[in-house]
Amino acid sequence: MNSVQLVGRLTATPELKQTKSGVSVTKFTVAVDRRYQKQGEDRKADFINCIAWRQTAEFICRYFTKGRRIGVIGSITTGSYEAADGHKVYTTDIDVDNAEFVDSADTSGTNPSHTRTTAPATVDNMIESAGDGEVDKFNSNLPF
Repeated sequence: MNSVQLVGRLTATPELKQTKSGVSVTKFTVAVDRRYQKQGEDRKADFINCIAWRQTAEFICRYFTKGRRIGVIGSITTGSYEAADGHKVYTTDIDVDNAEFVDSADTSGTNPSHTRTTAPATVDNMIESAGDGEVDKFNSNLPF
């Protein structure tokens, strides 16, 4: 099974392009932190090239910007081409089937009202989204 799930930050704001036949496409890179870091060293990241098509590409370009956390689900694709100097270059990309928000919309300065976020509901998020009168009611129901 060829299935990949990544969570990372966009290294640049994705740009929507069209193929000659009018199909929407975007290519972007996701910086994914490595799980472990050596003591005394900075955390390292892998930079994963991704490509999305049609509605997925349009969604990503509409709602995601440089630095924004993104979750992608897709599959690994490999390819190759001959460079100008004649040597063969091998490529590895993620063909994105689905993209999701990982952080809240307010983190990036945008707030699309009809988008879904996968960020877990936390007490702080719930308090921030409550109105003034609701905060006291909310706090009185907390077990701590």
